[in-house]
Amino acid sequence: MIDQTKIRNIGIIAHIDSGKTTTSERILYFTGRVHKIGNVDDGNTTLDWMEQERERGITITAAATAVEWKGHRINLIDTPGHVDFTVEVERSLRVLDGAVALFCGVAGVEPQSMTVWRQAEKYEVPVIAFVNKMDRTGADFFMVVDKIQNELGSNAVPITLPVGKQDQFNGVVDLVKNCELFFTEKNGVPVVEERPIPESMVEESAKWRKFLIEKVSETDEGLLEKFMEGKDPSPDEIRAALRKASLSRAICPIMCGSAARNIGVQSLLDGVLDYLPAPKIEEGPLAALAFKIFSDRHNKLTYVRVYKGTLNSGSYVLNSTRNTRERVGRLVEMHANKPITREYLKAGEIGAVIGFDKTLTGDTVCDEDHPVVLEAIEFPAPVISVSIQPETRGDRDKLSLGLAKLAEEDPTFVVSFDHETEETIMSGMGELHLEILVDRLKREHGVSAKVGRPQVAYRETATMQAEVDHKLQRQTGGKGDFARVCLTCEPLPPGTGFEFVNDVKGGNVPKEYVPAVEKGIIEAMSKGVYAGFPIVDLRVSLVDGDYHDVDSSERAFNTCASMAFKDLFRKANPTLLEPVMSVSVVTPGEYLGSVNGDLAARRGRIEAMDKKGVNHEIRAFVPLGSMFGYSTQVRTLSSGKATFSMTFDHYEPVPFSLAEDIVASRAKILAGRRF
Repeated sequence: MIDQTKIRNIGIIAHIDSGKTTTSERILYFTGRVHKIGNVDDGNTTLDWMEQERERGITITAAATAVEWKGHRINLIDTPGHVDFTVEVERSLRVLDGAVALFCGVAGVEPQSMTVWRQAEKYEVPVIAFVNKMDRTGADFFMVVDKIQNELGSNAVPITLPVGKQDQFNGVVDLVKNCELFFTEKNGVPVVEERPIPESMVEESAKWRKFLIEKVSETDEGLLEKFMEGKDPSPDEIRAALRKASLSRAICPIMCGSAARNIGVQSLLDGVLDYLPAPKIEEGPLAALAFKIFSDRHNKLTYVRVYKGTLNSGSYVLNSTRNTRERVGRLVEMHANKPITREYLKAGEIGAVIGFDKTLTGDTVCDEDHPVVLEAIEFPAPVISVSIQPETRGDRDKLSLGLAKLAEEDPTFVVSFDHETEETIMSGMGELHLEILVDRLKREHGVSAKVGRPQVAYRETATMQAEVDHKLQRQTGGKGDFARVCLTCEPLPPGTGFEFVNDVKGGNVPKEYVPAVEKGIIEAMSKGVYAGFPIVDLRVSLVDGDYHDVDSSERAFNTCASMAFKDLFRKANPTLLEPVMSVSVVTPGEYLGSVNGDLAARRGRIEAMDKKGVNHEIRAFVPLGSMFGYSTQVRTLSSGKATFSMTFDHYEPVPFSLAEDIVASRAKILAGRRF
């Protein structure tokens, strides 16, 4: 039986190209999980096992594995760094106990670094930082430390320092042990040697060790007393106090290395044991959270984290989120895409269930006699859409089945049908996200399909208050339909969503009809009257109404409310909202002017420009609708030397003239498709 105090459930999180998968591959190698190191460039990594991942050299889906290190079991999840797949980071951090945040020693804190850091903060996950790629030209460990402290607001404290620079980087100073760790090979096997600190670094190491002890002493009275007396605490005392500070997120320990050159990875593994938490074990009946669904042609895997009790193979459990009974067909522990059969999973463990039919991401499964619902997982709404249609009649059913399976796996992928255009619409987090999904439809589900041009997921909102009094009265022989509602609306701050308020005094609208009014309003909001986009950020109040003893019904109030809301919204001076992206472009200085000019032409607002080693970073807010095709354009402008990333930031109003063009264009498209 596994000792839960010797389990670590951790994820590796970072901006794209910081070396997450390379670091994960080294962890697998040093722990003996694999006997040959996989390489991203060679397309033979263990954790990036999907064909698309190996072809593109990026992580698309979070891959789980388990390794052993110094008598401890580490359940490891390697997460994607590309913003289009941020759902994988979100749901992984929801069930993990700790995380390793990787930073590039040259680029430092990048846009997606900030995103994943905020996600870790959201779930209060303790983090240790690892500054990777210290062998690269322009790498600056102390610059990255400063960025983590100032841009991320972290109480970041180095516990290792780099020895040597660029191709001379070959070890680190361990400030806790107060020695150098030299990484070398003996008989082809990487080993770590403890040596005295090099003379050239004695003074600097003493300064940073003092800083470490000062910072840790601020969180530990025993260490503070020793520090004030001028006594040097032992490595074990520093380690114990630092662990306590790390677990409470009072301090973020920072380490450094080069995963590609096998430097610092063993120290990082030690840091995971020393400074990241074991799972909190709660006594009681089974409670587990489903955090990821993955289907192949043979099985549907439901990844779960067990919080209480034991999940047994062959047992029946309650899905308390959906009030359905599920059977645990088989339990497996995943090593990338290779399953290892387990008889049970105990509290603190992560595994996958084969056999669940109705359970989805975020659902709670628990003991049938002790129902409980765990906090679900929140996911961002899609910002980009494309139409998709099968190329042949034979592809129609396969397309429907494939889309349903992919939507079941990915909560940020939404499939809908536009009855006006008679098109199936795929919505996701970005162009790459949808491109990968279309590719998976072809490879995994054998679907040939035609895909339309990307479309922005606009929203509609009101800009002023309004009121309406609407009566529905129909008599068609026999019982008729009667309902009257008086509604008011007012705009809400961006991101607030929708609020419904029942302000009816007395019994003018019976209580049993009020839910039908709210439902009618929500149905009308799903397709706005301005341009057919969903309506957001609005408070609607039911202030008065009337009913008939015989002719009133839920249906009548639902229909009346829907019609009333459409009139109300037209009076409230509607406007279009567009998704605005936070864009970061890193470019050599000679192309700075061209890149800036192009961003301005795309209605971009330049927020900041910083020096990044030998390059420059431009940070801007740019409407998503202006960013289609940008990857090709920025490569052309910079002779292929610039890179960029973007992430959704917020919605804001579309300029009036452009909004009118969008509305007219959409109306023309709809009219053309109707006839």
